[in-house]
Amino acid sequence: MQLKRLTNKNIVLGITGSIAAYKACDIIRMLKKEGADVKVVTTDNALKFITPLALETLSGNEVVKEMFPEHRVVKTRHISIAEWADAILIAPATANVIGKIASGIADDFLTTLVMASRAPVVIAPAMDYEMVTNPIYLENCKKLEKHNFTFVPTEEGPLASGAVGPGRLAKYDIILNRVLFSLQKKSVLKGKKVLVSAGPTIEPIDPVRFISNYSTGKMGFAVAEAAVIRGADVILVTGQVSIDVPFGVKCIKVGTAADMEKAILDEISEADVLIMAAAVADYRVEKYSGNKIKKSGDLTLKLKKNKDIINSVLEKKRPKVLVGFAMETNDSEKNAVNKLKDKKLDFICMNNLYDEGAGFAKDTNKVTIFEKNGSAEELPVMSKFGLAEKILDKVEKYFREN
Repeated sequence: MQLKRLTNKNIVLGITGSIAAYKACDIIRMLKKEGADVKVVTTDNALKFITPLALETLSGNEVVKEMFPEHRVVKTRHISIAEWADAILIAPATANVIGKIASGIADDFLTTLVMASRAPVVIAPAMDYEMVTNPIYLENCKKLEKHNFTFVPTEEGPLASGAVGPGRLAKYDIILNRVLFSLQKKSVLKGKKVLVSAGPTIEPIDPVRFISNYSTGKMGFAVAEAAVIRGADVILVTGQVSIDVPFGVKCIKVGTAADMEKAILDEISEADVLIMAAAVADYRVEKYSGNKIKKSGDLTLKLKKNKDIINSVLEKKRPKVLVGFAMETNDSEKNAVNKLKDKKLDFICMNNLYDEGAGFAKDTNKVTIFEKNGSAEELPVMSKFGLAEKILDKVEKYFREN
């Protein structure tokens, strides 16, 4: 069940004269998929790379390209669209347009719109590496950042000129992340340090074998992304997963439960929130073999219990808010409530492996949240990002009330 994160939001997409203008079609699709109403504003040079028909077909709105179109009465359209917009995204943005905005020049519809609008502006540049490293361009970016413009850093890779280096338009999910961040109202979590664990841990048997579980890290990564969008300083401690780290998140990769414990304890002293979404191995092999164990009949492994990470945290420094997860298969409520009390959590998210929409490797989850005050909230099946938002809403409530 996909959460549409831009529902009821009006987004102006400004497109400028970069070869990356063709990617604007995918950006429109992404914004529309998230529930946004999109109006496209182009510069004249942008239309040398892409047609208004394509943009109008995808956005469902007329493309605005002229400040003073002939034979039409448009009055103060730059004002009405400026007031309509919840956010302005310029993607791709050229050095020329960035320079004009930084200098207060408003000589076409897009730059005039930016000048007239009080909506947040997100700029995703795309240009050759010689331009993106030009000191004049960099000064213009710094100037706009001082005025609360949000920039999406370019990617490194092959460029249209044949060169390889920085200058490519950022990935779409990173652009979306910055748009969501720009729309975020004042959050209690802004500036707070949020520590999140994710994924599985592994316990080696020998150099080629290990014990682990089915966790993919999707839930923890969703929490980290949702927290950074709210302005938190997010540190993600994760086991071995194949998910891209959300933009703006500091990631610490670990292997064993002991590695994860050390990483969390190293960071916990300054953490305001700890959300333990990782599936930490309960046991490790008592005796690790430095050489590959040869196949010769049955193999018996003796396991030793790992230390409980939350108990170790409580011995060092309890954060303001402590959140746990409980994946169960039977006696779910009883086990979750016991874990809530034993680990002195503020609340715990309990899900049952056999519930439809829950479990490992899925994009959705279905949980019941038990709180230390005895209340419980059963949530329907929702996207893991949607659940992350619900969790952070509760975290913010704890900060406001305690």
